[in-house]
Amino acid sequence: MAVILVVEDDALIRMVAEMMIQDWGHETLSAGDEAEALAILRSPQRIDAMFTDIYLKSSVLGGCDLAHQAIALRPQLRVLYTMGNFLTDKMKALFVVGAQCLGKPYSQQQLQDSVVEMLAT
Repeated sequence: MAVILVVEDDALIRMVAEMMIQDWGHETLSAGDEAEALAILRSPQRIDAMFTDIYLKSSVLGGCDLAHQAIALRPQLRVLYTMGNFLTDKMKALFVVGAQCLGKPYSQQQLQDSVVEMLAT
């Protein structure tokens, strides 16, 4: 199964997402902000995909810029974004190539379907 880095500044949402992903047999790594995520991405740890909030409260760059940095470090990384706001075409233009976005709130089934789709690409 995959190793998925979950980047979410809301600890409760991050914990629930990780538990759901782990229930499907995947391993998760956890980051509460951009700095933690980049430290993990720079490590030798295997990471197959990243599930990140677009709006990270303590982030200067946000999830879109974080994803671009992540892809620069790990070109084969798959990305799934999440956000609670309305997704605009302008925001979509900032996505890394091939990334999808899952709106909040999401159900377990919606997250599972999105993770399966992300890992299949």
